[in-house]
Amino acid sequence: MRVLYINNHGGGFADFVEVPEGMTVEKFFLERIPHGSPRDFLIRVDRQPVSAGQVLHEGARISITPTKIEGACG
Repeated sequence: MRVLYINNHGGGFADFVEVPEGMTVEKFFLERIPHGSPRDFLIRVDRQPVSAGQVLHEGARISITPTKIEGACG
């Protein structure tokens, strides 16, 4: 199935990607940002914050935005 992936990490980009039926938000995140920790990102589906177990659906709009900036103190 096809979803819109909006990555606000680094330079940022948006693109439609193919994912298998039944894919969860957690699995999607780990495939796209394998060295990242989900707790350091705000992950939304269709503009709403979601849990790791949320199952993606056809046409979903997924955005991943870091909540911490590397090198910043805090």
